[in-house]
Amino acid sequence: MGKAFRHFKTITRHRHEVIRNCKRAGILWQGLRHDLSKYSWTEFSRGAKYWQGTRSPNDREREVKGYSDAWMHHKGRNKHHFEYWTDYSPVDKIVRPVEMPLRYVAEMFCDRVAASKIYMGDSYTDQSPLEYFERGKNRRVARIHEKTSDLIEEMLTKLAEEGEDKAFAYIRELVREDKKARKQHRLTADK
Repeated sequence: MGKAFRHFKTITRHRHEVIRNCKRAGILWQGLRHDLSKYSWTEFSRGAKYWQGTRSPNDREREVKGYSDAWMHHKGRNKHHFEYWTDYSPVDKIVRPVEMPLRYVAEMFCDRVAASKIYMGDSYTDQSPLEYFERGKNRRVARIHEKTSDLIEEMLTKLAEEGEDKAFAYIRELVREDKKARKQHRLTADK
């Protein structure tokens, strides 16, 4: 079986796991659209070339080239990555992190849980996504909005301490409240 086919299987298994997670989180529509850019030539060709099966091919592409074309393409098209959420500050004209909308933080949670399960296999535990997040926290500080970081860490901690059912119920409630608030805001703005 070639690397291209194995990469296709890996990203498709991951995507299906994210769809299941998004359904549990109350954001099924986002799950159905999750990571479609991974099937584009820019991302898929590099993913197949650098596929290893135990970690993201983007990591290997970075080791070989010093950067990842696939990742730069991916992060600019997928709002569930905090790297998407940067913009020039109107105050100092420096690129700064922007707080992510809750629905994309929820999708990021679903993505991190799915990736941990796919890449870790039988060694996955409910603590694994939080441990992964904590290992990279110091490198991320200046690139992720503080409130976004706190929220994803809160979600991952809930998973680690209380399990999937409680974590997804908590996120579903946050999403429900957020939808109500956004609807109310639209109604108020239209008046």
